[in-house]
Amino acid sequence: MSSAAFGVKIVGAGSAVPDRVLTNADLEKILDTSNDWIVQRTGIHERRVVDQNIEGTFTLARDALRRALDDAKVQPSELDLVINASVTAEMRCPSNACRIASDLGAVPAGAFDLVAACSGFVYALNVADSLIRSGRHRTVGVIGCDAMSTAVDYEDRSVSILFGDAAGSVILQRDDERPGAGCIYQTMNADGSTWESLYMPERGHEIPEWDSANPIKIGCLRMNGREVYRFAVTKFREVIEDALTKTGLTVDDVSQFVCHQSNIRIINAAMEKLGLPEEKVHINIDRFGNSSAGSVGLCFDQLWQADKIRPGDAVVFVAFGGGLTWASSVWRV
Repeated sequence: MSSAAFGVKIVGAGSAVPDRVLTNADLEKILDTSNDWIVQRTGIHERRVVDQNIEGTFTLARDALRRALDDAKVQPSELDLVINASVTAEMRCPSNACRIASDLGAVPAGAFDLVAACSGFVYALNVADSLIRSGRHRTVGVIGCDAMSTAVDYEDRSVSILFGDAAGSVILQRDDERPGAGCIYQTMNADGSTWESLYMPERGHEIPEWDSANPIKIGCLRMNGREVYRFAVTKFREVIEDALTKTGLTVDDVSQFVCHQSNIRIINAAMEKLGLPEEKVHINIDRFGNSSAGSVGLCFDQLWQADKIRPGDAVVFVAFGGGLTWASSVWRV
């Protein structure tokens, strides 16, 4: 996959989360639930949520990209493309990517939003790497961001307890000196026949008959928990096994498995079945919940800032989500 005469390097990372913390104790006051019930089923103790009067997906994504640019010591004017992965953009048009590029001074960089739910950041990472290798672009800003608190019904405990708001970003640049750097293997897959397992209907006629009695408000996320759990547990293992097999890497060869923070039970099940050591799987779902497209980027930035990812390391990104979608990206950083 890395046949070009040059590679791709990650030169900076950044993230952003709201200041407001929504704890399980807060949810106990508005839902028929308890801290023990939530922690046992999800591993979540608290999550971050936006104040919709002053912030949202746009501001989180913008701030994450700004911090990534600062970290990389790259000027916004050096960007020639911005890719923003999200399912909770405030407007259908224009894209948040366009607004972000304008706000930061990256005009006339190309800009578009990408929708792949929780897989969004990994999809965007793969697309950006491929575009740089094609020779069409040199410096690309990649963002994964969702403000899921704006898309859940807080009268329903099955979904609202899971999600939080966050953004993660990286700056990718062409590497003329290391042709082997960057993504050495990637997958992007989907099965649209299973879309009803996780969806956000905007109109009543979009709701399938079997879900017509669901009390969750129109426009909010609906989830078949059992189906999504079964899918995620299976795909998590399969995607990592495939990545290792196709690259010839072993668990020992990989510095970090940067995984979507869906549910602690899903993560633990995969770690146990694959023999992944705790120090190689960053977990922050206990503090940030499931932030959809923001999840993987947030994890990577926390690892990057903690100096747990170094040049030459092999890193495996994995995500799965609505669509249903799943993706992997194996990097030689």
